Amino acid sequence: MTTTAAVADEAPAHANAPRVALDRPGLARRCAAEALAAFALVFAGCGAIVTDATRHGTLGTVGIAAVFGLVVMAMIYATGHLSGAHFNPAVTIAFTLTRHFPAREALAYVAAQLLGATGGALVLLAAFADKPADLGATVPSIPAGTALLYEGALSAMLMFVIVAVATDARAIGAGAAIAIGATVALDALFGGPLTGASMNPARSFGPALVAGQWRDFWVYVAGPILGAATGALAYQAIRAPQTPPGAVER
Repeated sequence: MTTTAAVADEAPAHANAPRVALDRPGLARRCAAEALAAFALVFAGCGAIVTDATRHGTLGTVGIAAVFGLVVMAMIYATGHLSGAHFNPAVTIAFTLTRHFPAREALAYVAAQLLGATGGALVLLAAFADKPADLGATVPSIPAGTALLYEGALSAMLMFVIVAVATDARAIGAGAAIAIGATVALDALFGGPLTGASMNPARSFGPALVAGQWRDFWVYVAGPILGAATGALAYQAIRAPQTPPGAVER
């Protein structure tokens, strides 16, 4: 199974939003937070896949999905106030396209995410030199075209939730990590057996690079990026205008 993704990085553009952007760490520290979160995602999530493969299905689909959802939730709580907790190139690109993240910082974020995910896979390789389950690499069990459709739809669902809780001041901020983690687990439950439910190019890249498993890897780049962009734009299109501070709703 696979996954990930996270919360918005910039403070919302609303006039009544908390002014947290000024207190953010510098770019280097934010990238370090992104790398650490991506590392945790691969180490825990792909580690669950390896554990399941080497311990006769101890975790199963439900267990692996739960691990991915829980590690995403934990890392959002741990790094959301630092970097915005993207740890997913598709999320970073979608936020950039919808102008919730500065384009000048997107490349640094993506590089950090790929580096962290690769680090997580390298730790798994150090522990399991025989590369069981290709260290959690995502390989579709369905035709590539169908897998692309699934990865796109799964990523769109995830990004729709992320944009809602991360950029809309009317959404319940405290529950953002729970909502996103639950969506990751949900997608992994029904999409994992088919595509691995990656929704995250970095999560797929790390194990693919370390295990040397590149079969249909393009699906896990194109699907999540296109799907995340679609989900972000969909929420932008349907969100109602927000009432300016001091105005009276009618």
